Amino acid sequence: MSMTSLDIAPRKARDRTGPEAPSFIEDFGPWTQFRIPEDRSGWNHQCRRFYQYWLDIAPPGRLPGRQHVSPGDIVSLLPRVWMLDVVRAPLRFRYRLVGTGEVATLGLDATGHWLDEVHPESVTDPALNDRYRFMVETGRPTWRRGPVRWGHDKSHRLVENCMVPLAADGRTVDIIFAFSMLFHDDGTAVLV
Repeated sequence: MSMTSLDIAPRKARDRTGPEAPSFIEDFGPWTQFRIPEDRSGWNHQCRRFYQYWLDIAPPGRLPGRQHVSPGDIVSLLPRVWMLDVVRAPLRFRYRLVGTGEVATLGLDATGHWLDEVHPESVTDPALNDRYRFMVETGRPTWRRGPVRWGHDKSHRLVENCMVPLAADGRTVDIIFAFSMLFHDDGTAVLV
């Protein structure tokens, strides 16, 4: 069965941070209070480079857009980058670009396909669904290292990825730009 959209009805959670704070905030599950750590020394060096590139291309006080991304600046990262177009009403994501390393580990080129058709668990797993909604609605980047959540080579057990929002107008997220590094059972990086 193919899922056609993500449920983006806002869930509310009590914000217990103080009397001046709003009494309710959006609930994005485990991503609700997420912030990129200042100390990124524990990140994979390529993932760290990807995130720094995003910071460097951002206009002051605004999100960068696709127009700011120059593939020539990140050639060594390209095999592991991917982009999702954000489609609204209802919220849904379409693969805009999938690097050759991602194609090799996924076993297919998902370019042009809907995320929820390639990875149905992006809708059924609340942590995945919440992560995408969090980025679109807050305009904030995310980073994660942990178990692979969808169909990669079975020997690829861990993934580290950084997903950053892009916005052509500097405010409204229209693309999710991402870098993913996969690791074997023994912790060595998957090379493609």
